Amino acid sequence: MEAQGRVCGLCTLAQTRKLSVPGEGPAPAPVMLIGEGPGRNEDEQGRPFVGASGKFLDELLAAGGLQRAQVYITNVVKCRPPENRDPQPAEVAACAGYLERQIELVDPRVIVTLGRVSMARWFPVERISAIHGQAREFGGRLVVPMFHPAAALHQPKIRPQLLEDFGKLPELIARAAPSAPRAAANPAASTDQQLDLF
Repeated sequence: MEAQGRVCGLCTLAQTRKLSVPGEGPAPAPVMLIGEGPGRNEDEQGRPFVGASGKFLDELLAAGGLQRAQVYITNVVKCRPPENRDPQPAEVAACAGYLERQIELVDPRVIVTLGRVSMARWFPVERISAIHGQAREFGGRLVVPMFHPAAALHQPKIRPQLLEDFGKLPELIARAAPSAPRAAANPAASTDQQLDLF
């Protein structure tokens, strides 16, 4: 599946990327982090969260008693949007089947959405400022919206909120201990339709 992502041409982002950034980490993993889209450093290295926001992400994971090697990290879109703009709906839709398959393979107990764009997949009408750090169950998984680490680099007042939210992860992992098979965790999408892309 990673090889497919690296040569994907389903949307126009493929025309401007240097490298696609499918994601990295163990599968299965207890926690899956989903950001918005790769930035400049990620586009050059083909790995998620390797710039300044990646360094802060490592600090956030440590606040939750975790290391990067224990979690799976990916983005809603796998190629860098030009000028680091938000991914457009058509781009998110083009990558949706790929992300859905990643969720199935990684089979996380907890999904952490980082930023407004990835949060919208599960919480399309809610504001991140109102629900960050609050876990809700979808398909047997806990989904927890959190601010994007890059937001804290530009708005320092968000930093303590992010540290506090990540500090809840051990409790959330324990709360979401496996007891029954989990679904793909996307209430709005048809998995069968999306997997037809592969």
